[in-house]
Amino acid sequence: MFSLVAFCALAGRLVFLQATPPEQYRAFGERQLMKRMELPAARGAIFDRNGRELALSVRQATVWANPRQVTDPVGQAAALAPVLGLDAALLQDRLSRDAAFVYLARTVADPVADQVEALGLAGIHLVPEPKRFSPAGDLAAPVLGRVGIDNDGLSGLELQFEKVLAGRAGSQVVEQTPAGTPYDGVRKRTPAVAGDDLVLTLDRSLQFETERALASQIVSSTAKGGIAIVMESHTGEVLALANLVANPDPTGPPLPAAKNLAVTNVYEPGSVNKLITIAAALEEGVVGAETRLAVPGTIKVADHVFKEHDPHPTVQWSITDIMAESSNVGSIMIAQKLGKHRIDRYLRDFGFGERSGLRFPGESRGLMLDPAKWSGTSIGTIPIGQGIAVTAMQTLAAYNTVANGGEYVAPKLVKATVDAHGRSKPTPTSVRRRVISGDTAAQVTEMMSEVVRRGTGINAAIDGYTVAGKTGTARKPLEGARGYKEGAYVSSFAGFVPAERPALTAVVMLDEPTPIYGGLVAAPVFAEVARYGLRQFRIPPPPLSLVSTAAAANLPAGGSASAPVPSP
Repeated sequence: MFSLVAFCALAGRLVFLQATPPEQYRAFGERQLMKRMELPAARGAIFDRNGRELALSVRQATVWANPRQVTDPVGQAAALAPVLGLDAALLQDRLSRDAAFVYLARTVADPVADQVEALGLAGIHLVPEPKRFSPAGDLAAPVLGRVGIDNDGLSGLELQFEKVLAGRAGSQVVEQTPAGTPYDGVRKRTPAVAGDDLVLTLDRSLQFETERALASQIVSSTAKGGIAIVMESHTGEVLALANLVANPDPTGPPLPAAKNLAVTNVYEPGSVNKLITIAAALEEGVVGAETRLAVPGTIKVADHVFKEHDPHPTVQWSITDIMAESSNVGSIMIAQKLGKHRIDRYLRDFGFGERSGLRFPGESRGLMLDPAKWSGTSIGTIPIGQGIAVTAMQTLAAYNTVANGGEYVAPKLVKATVDAHGRSKPTPTSVRRRVISGDTAAQVTEMMSEVVRRGTGINAAIDGYTVAGKTGTARKPLEGARGYKEGAYVSSFAGFVPAERPALTAVVMLDEPTPIYGGLVAAPVFAEVARYGLRQFRIPPPPLSLVSTAAAANLPAGGSASAPVPSP
């Protein structure tokens, strides 16, 4: 009976084999004898505006094993463990698997690869793989982003331009024995296509100096961190973008932030927002450059009393005085003449409530309140930079609008892509739109110059140049609750230089510094960075005639200058 069953099974199998098309057996045999290997593409490099490397890929050896060729898993694991810096038991497990390919260590240093090769272990192989390197260390790290073990972009520009940088992997097919040993060379090869290079607008030297100056102030003011951005005024090209946080080790230097805080995180702008309030009022004609207001020391809006930082009796102040002294009460009085709908429109026209156009991963729109939902006190809080939230990049772009004679210029981080043949493809020029007239921009520039000449921003002054800017000291809202965090402030300064012919626009922000005033902690960093940028780009001081004319125009009505006061 058993013999009969066995005979029937054998006969059935024979019929099956004879009836099966031979192509299936050929394909099965090829699958056993052919091995397809991926050839990784060279990832494109990232350069600064002058062609200096910021990120590039270098071929390094990856250690892999064919466990079917391994003769002594225990002994080979013990030999490899100290060389690779891995646990012997982990290696033994990998070397004992029923597989033809397992990774042991990815992209090891050249000396490690040499030691592995010198061991001459059966079934242990090396294959070149690209590994990302940053020749300038952590410089601009939050902007550049990270690359994973498989050379794919995980964050920052590396993620945003993954399709441009990654290229296209190739492949090769080799013949091998059933044990996995190659024996007849490459049967078919499809070469990899290298990724395109990325040329940024950043200047590596200015980036270094910006990070250095910002780091020094973070340490000096015991701040939690800081942001500094420098932009070429006319083009909107970002020349430096620094994001630093305090080191958990008090003795260590500040560290690169985990992400590009300048575009992903928002803050209440505080007094730097007064620029938009005053510019809107001038543009709408509700006040003029020579208008004088009787500004009391306090003002009641709905159920809240707003105060000045430094108490004062009712004074006759020009609009320039209100800007220079960073007057909360004066700014609110101007805002009341404008009304909430016009205030909201100009905030949005200056770029608040929308992304900057960089398309950076995780970029925030900021937080804007619909005028229909304003409370009774919103006409007091929003014009002085409370109750809304913006990114540092949005603040910079708003100030750059004035620097460009009233035209908004979208920020730009990438100048061009360059393919494997060296062909450069420039990125589109920045989008521009008219926000305020040239006359209004000129009037606001004169007022901002007074902020630096004799107001709250005197520490932003640069010898030989006229600087236009504004200080800000804003309270930090509580996280997950209404109200503000006691004693916590974001301090800032934003402006441009030379005021007569703007070339560089910059913003500096410090998170919870001591002292808290933007004029004392942020303005000096602005001056230091801008001074370096003026030298780096060989921007001469304006002709003396322009400076003299501007200085005369900047005198407030009445011809007298007030004494400097701390920034509110």
